[in-house]
Parts: sequence; C-alpha cells; structure tokens
Amino acid sequence: MQDSGFNRRDMLRAAAAGAAAFAPFVHAQSSAWPTKPVMMIVPFPAGGGTDAFARPLAAQFAKQTGKQLIIDNRGGAGGTVGATLASRAAPDGYNIFMGAVHHTIAPSIYPRLDYDLQKDLVPISLVARVPQVIVVNPQRMPVKDYRGFLDLLKRNPGKYNYASAGNGTSHHLAGELFKQQTKTFITHIPYRGAGPALQDLIAGSADVMFDGLGSSANHIKGGRIKALMVSGNKRSPAFPDVPCAAELGLPDYTVTTWYGLWAPKGTPADLQVRIADETRKAVQSDELKTIWAQQGAEFPNLTQQQFAAFIDDEVKRWAVVVKTANIKAD
Repeated sequence: MQDSGFNRRDMLRAAAAGAAAFAPFVHAQSSAWPTKPVMMIVPFPAGGGTDAFARPLAAQFAKQTGKQLIIDNRGGAGGTVGATLASRAAPDGYNIFMGAVHHTIAPSIYPRLDYDLQKDLVPISLVARVPQVIVVNPQRMPVKDYRGFLDLLKRNPGKYNYASAGNGTSHHLAGELFKQQTKTFITHIPYRGAGPALQDLIAGSADVMFDGLGSSANHIKGGRIKALMVSGNKRSPAFPDVPCAAELGLPDYTVTTWYGLWAPKGTPADLQVRIADETRKAVQSDELKTIWAQQGAEFPNLTQQQFAAFIDDEVKRWAVVVKTANIKAD
C-alpha cells in the first residue's frame, strides 16, 4: 500500500509538472491571437443600427490585426435568435457577439429565453452609445417640426403607425414611453430588425420611427426622412438644429441606443482582454472617431467590470418600463 501511495504521489507530481510545462505553450497560443478570422454575430439584419457600427469596427479590426472580423447577420425575435447562437458558440476567442440595448430588455419581454445574458455571455466592451431620435417620412407626415407632429397625433389618434426593430426592442419601448408621456396613440408595427423597418419608413409604408441616431443619420442628412427630436437633455453635436426632448417639454424622455461586445462564457480571460484592447484601439482610431461623430455616437470607454455593472443597471431599468407599459411577447 505504501508503494501504491508513493506511486500515486509521483504520478500527481508528474501531472503537475506536465501542466506547468504546457502552460507557457497555452499562453503562447493565446498571445498569438488572432491567427485566423474572427466571427462576429450581429443579431439583426444588415442595414440596421448595429451594422452601422459593426462594419466600420470590422474593417478597422482587420487593419489592426491582419485578420478578418467576419460579420454574420442573424436576425429574429428582437435580437434573441442571434444571442442564442452566440451563447452556444465555441469559447475560443474566435466567436464574439455584438448586441445592443435590446438584449437588456429581452429578459423582461420573453418569459423563456434559450440563453441567459448575464450567465452565458461575458461582457467585453461598450462600443457606442447614441441618443434615440424621432424620425418621420416627410411625404406621409408633412409636418414642419415636433410641435406640428404632436398636434397631428393628438387630432388623429390611431391613424398613424410607428415601425420598430421588433417587439421588445428599444425602438418599441421608446415609442411606448413616448405615447405614455404625451398621451397619444400610434399603432406599433414590429419588423425583423431596424434595417427593414427603416427601409419601409423611407419607402412610405410606415409613418414614424423611434430610431437610434446611428442608423438614421445618413438618411436624415439625405432628406429621405425628417428628424423631429432627439431624446435626453442635450442636442446632438451631429444634428445641432434638432431639438432635444427636455427643451420640448419631455424632461424624462431619455432613451439611448447602445451597442456592445460579448464573448461566450468560458472564453479565456486573457483573450477577453485582447478582444477588449483591440476594440478600444479600433474605436479610438481617427477613422472610427470620425464615423462615430457623424452618427452622433460616443464611446464611453468602460472597463469590462464597468460594462458588466452597466448591463445590470439596464436590465433592472428596462424591467420597470416593461412592467409599467404591460408589454408582452407577441
């Protein structure tokens, strides 16, 4: 028995020595990241607000690392289809997820999600934050300003509709919050992403949209849609002529659309740091600073821990809004 115990101890020492010898190899593999293209799941169709930040980020990432950041658009169910896929992806540093504020709303909307945002995905970086903007199709709603828009809604309850990126998205909740605060009624039409919703607004199939400024910016500048108000208590530097909610009598109408990166649970900590560092470097490049500014976006530059705390606060905040508005999944 003594010999057997001695052999077991020897085996344990040998295993420990082997692991120690293997550790530098693992670290070397991690430090070489990326050695191949990285896949980024974007849980909305192409052309939406998430894409407006994901694609420039992907281009800058490739420039920095020499490896592609491949975008995989997987829309559906307010962004939760893509989130489910991301939560099941290999945690090897080559799969990341670009989600949005919608994903902190989803737990309050959908009673049975196939993933847990705060358990199955690891927060990496808050990429961009932009104010929400009320935009209209100028042919369907020929109003000069917000006051005219509000008057038209009050005189025609139920006549007009607003498009959203899907049930339970920030576009949807922004519209419901607006209706509550202005005592107006507009019919909600959910789409499978902000891109299709915005295209229908431009085409004239929808009247209004409570959109993130990032996806609407170019269309506002091109005159295809008209901006009436940005949320919050300050005007956007990108659109200084568009009044903010506070100056129009809605001091509590504060809705921002934000976009962030997650990785599947189990992604090695050092690779999480590498992804966060490359993201920070990309967003702080001159190219992306210009693009972000053009879309009225800011980069909060939070640490991973701060981003995790921010997510927790958003989940709690939107749970209250959803309960008050009695919003349920379709």
